[in-house]
Amino acid sequence: MSIGTTSQTLYQPFLDHAIAQIQARLDLQPYPIPEGFESKSARVGKGKREDEVLTTSYGYQSSKLRQIRASHVQGGNTLQVLNFVIFPHLNYDLPFFGADLVTLPGGHLIALDMQPLFRDDPDYQARYTQPVLPIFEFYRQHLPWGGDFPEEASAFFSPAFLWTRPTQTDVVETQVFEAFKAYLKLYLDFVDQAVPVTDPETLAEIKAAQMRYVGYRAEKDPARGMFTRFYGSEWTEEYIHGFLFDLARSPTAPL
Repeated sequence: MSIGTTSQTLYQPFLDHAIAQIQARLDLQPYPIPEGFESKSARVGKGKREDEVLTTSYGYQSSKLRQIRASHVQGGNTLQVLNFVIFPHLNYDLPFFGADLVTLPGGHLIALDMQPLFRDDPDYQARYTQPVLPIFEFYRQHLPWGGDFPEEASAFFSPAFLWTRPTQTDVVETQVFEAFKAYLKLYLDFVDQAVPVTDPETLAEIKAAQMRYVGYRAEKDPARGMFTRFYGSEWTEEYIHGFLFDLARSPTAPL
């Protein structure tokens, strides 16, 4: 199946699976989505190429996870995006779960990872990266490395970072979907096993690491240009800072 025949709901099964899994395994509560961000649409293109772009947001939280959120963009055959990210509470040393699933006119861009708080800590890597490596090694046989990405970003990814650019949509629907399910299952296993951190020094380090991560992601968000084009700069900046990467504003994480 080629890019041109991409399903208009390519990433809906990913989102449905993720929501079903977190509902089954976590003590979920709604996470507040600021007014105006639950759903947003725009008309793009002209004439026969005119289409609607719809962005839908989802938010949840649990006793161990501060924010579980998704941004799902549906814009026809050549624009499909799902950004699904999990942020732990600041008294857990869990990594972040990050899935960026993007289909643009030029092809598919897929990024899956459990992004570490402390990339250079061998004990941390033994707990949270080593268990992921067998999954990574299995799927990278079918999903070759996607090529260069900014060097400054490397500090925020683990050695199990699955980054690929499939040329066939059926690969996204099969291999990418299976990898997504495997990464998410293992992450939820980590959540099951997680215990609160009480050491003040470690808590400060966790908070600093989370702030570095969300600060970088908010500043470098690759969707900024797309959202600005569709919905304007004011909406976009508030969406990025007020929902997608809102740690600095969170009442549970005062500066």
